[in-house]
Amino acid sequence: MIKVQEYRGHIRNWVALCQELGVDKTLSREEREQEILIKAYETWGKDMALHMHGMFAFALWDTEKEKLFCLRDPFGTKPFYYYQTEDGSLLYGTMIRRIIEQPGFVKKLNEEMLQLYLSLTYVAGEDTFFKGVKKLLPGRFLIWQKGELKIERYWKPEFHPDASKSLEDWAEEIHSTIADIMSEVKTPEEYAESFLSGGVDSSYVLAMSDVQVANSCGYEEARFDESDLAGQTAKLLGRESRRCLITPEEYFAIVPYVMYHMEQPLGDASAIAFALGCKATAEHTKLCYSGEGADEFFGGYNMYRNAERYGDNLKTFYVGNTNIMKEEEKQRILKNYHEGVLPINLAKEIYEENEGLDPLSKMSDVDIQIWLEGDIYLNVDKMSEAAGLEIRMPLTDTRIFDIASRMPSKYKVNEEFNKVALRTAAAKVLPEEIAFRKKLGFIVPIRIWLADERYNQDVQEKFHSEMAAQFFHTEEIQAIFDDYIGGNSDNWRKVWTIYSFLVWYEEYFVKL
Repeated sequence: MIKVQEYRGHIRNWVALCQELGVDKTLSREEREQEILIKAYETWGKDMALHMHGMFAFALWDTEKEKLFCLRDPFGTKPFYYYQTEDGSLLYGTMIRRIIEQPGFVKKLNEEMLQLYLSLTYVAGEDTFFKGVKKLLPGRFLIWQKGELKIERYWKPEFHPDASKSLEDWAEEIHSTIADIMSEVKTPEEYAESFLSGGVDSSYVLAMSDVQVANSCGYEEARFDESDLAGQTAKLLGRESRRCLITPEEYFAIVPYVMYHMEQPLGDASAIAFALGCKATAEHTKLCYSGEGADEFFGGYNMYRNAERYGDNLKTFYVGNTNIMKEEEKQRILKNYHEGVLPINLAKEIYEENEGLDPLSKMSDVDIQIWLEGDIYLNVDKMSEAAGLEIRMPLTDTRIFDIASRMPSKYKVNEEFNKVALRTAAAKVLPEEIAFRKKLGFIVPIRIWLADERYNQDVQEKFHSEMAAQFFHTEEIQAIFDDYIGGNSDNWRKVWTIYSFLVWYEEYFVKL
């Protein structure tokens, strides 16, 4: 007998799976999806996820064979963690806090992670800040039987460029595939809203959906505020728009809440704004769409335009979307620096896998496997879960990636635009000025607020604390802060990354 021990997610192609596996379509969503997992495992075994589309992480227990089978979806949109106790038991689940609470868990800081985090601003790879707690990486399954642990990979990103198609061919394939996926993302009975920025991805999702309400975050600082563009887009599409105005007071006040629910330190300043957006949106809906995934699949970041210039050098330095502290600086500020703990080591296996590909495909591959899982999807999952909001991401789908994996890089990035083919597809339902609007990113006025004495008191206190002195030469991190206040605005990210770690550490190792 197979039992579902743990499950979080949404199976998109449930209608087809119910028909194929003989599952009653009239069951409640929870009962239906659990039954799909059981039947899929009985039918396809460890290959079951290759038949499923959606976002999921789960654990199944075979009572007869006394075997545990745990799996995480191809892109890691839902987290999954495990921990082996001293007595040989396995603790596991989609939340670290639940593992911490169980008998046999010994809470210790994995300090080596701090060294990687200070460069990346997020937790990459299979290790976590809790010693012994590991992530099941995307596209993997775990088997635990008779005290033995085995992890295998069932899916990985692969790129096979096809030069036979035109730009319009690719745009048409993208558009028709998104239309098919949108028909699966929710049932007609479910009520959903959508997050909307000023960019093409969320605008495209909104245009292709039947939702009538779009939600945006905004600020009083006009140069950081995309909500006006979002409102214009919603109006053009005949949808209602709501704006969550974020003040610096709200922003700084919610940081401990964010770091607690994130369970790992995350130095991405947009995560705080996203948390506030989730809380505001959850007041009027429990289901919302978001546009993550397209940037990494289709060449959305401006730095991708430098791919050819980087060439084979990529494998010596490129480990993902962010890299804010070099080794010399970390050696200077950390009290315990470990020579062999280098961010680039996280990407070595990926570069071995993508040997021979063009530079843009290599950058995308690294970002899909490291940055998306460690930052973007973690943020979406943890902040939505904390707010009681379910987020579904239609553009994160193996069918969408399949198109991107076959598309030559010249249709992703050119001298004028990024995401060329995706924008061309979006222009079928969006005005050209929206489809081809330059990428702004989810920007936050933190670089201004952080220098303001009205808001940075806790930052300064933590930089001078005994807690900080456990890990940092406090005079060195204060020098970074002073340099930032003195006009080097680029240092705000270093300040914020250090501060985020200290807030997280206080939540998990001082308060708990």
